[in-house]
Amino acid sequence: MDNKIADIRLLAMDVDGVLTSGDIIYADNAIEVKVFNIHDGLALALSKNAGLLTAIITGRSSSAIERRAAELKIDDVIQDVKLKSLAVKSLCAKYSLDKKNIAFVGDDINDIPAFSEAGFRIAVANASDDLKLKADYVTSKHGGKGAIREVIELILRTQGKWDTAMNAFLQQLGYTNE
Repeated sequence: MDNKIADIRLLAMDVDGVLTSGDIIYADNAIEVKVFNIHDGLALALSKNAGLLTAIITGRSSSAIERRAAELKIDDVIQDVKLKSLAVKSLCAKYSLDKKNIAFVGDDINDIPAFSEAGFRIAVANASDDLKLKADYVTSKHGGKGAIREVIELILRTQGKWDTAMNAFLQQLGYTNE
């Protein structure tokens, strides 16, 4: 597994069921509410310090996704996608990457096509059994409950970048280890 992780340069992920628990809440005024995990967000911020590109690929469209992606400085947000494999291919072309440079995190059978274009395929703990069978790695954490944090730590620690990324993040906060 380490050899697959060593070449990862872009982490692409679904939203509902991966960055969220998969629940969709509609408020009375037709606003869609999504709940994101703060640990996932911090890890996504750390990933920037390690030079890891990030992308959201989702079959739905939501202003909540746009807002969260902007807060976290996600490099690419691709919404309303029917066939996620085409979005992964376009990211490869955009950044001149090979399939081996892509990790994709999903939770259900609509993520199977994206798996075909990723060198490292990840299913969250609460993913469908069909997706888990095709995954290289299944997280111990559920979607929306720290699964992305787990994935980013795995990638950055395997690549030897976690401590540097963490220290850079702490320095951005004004902390200096004395």
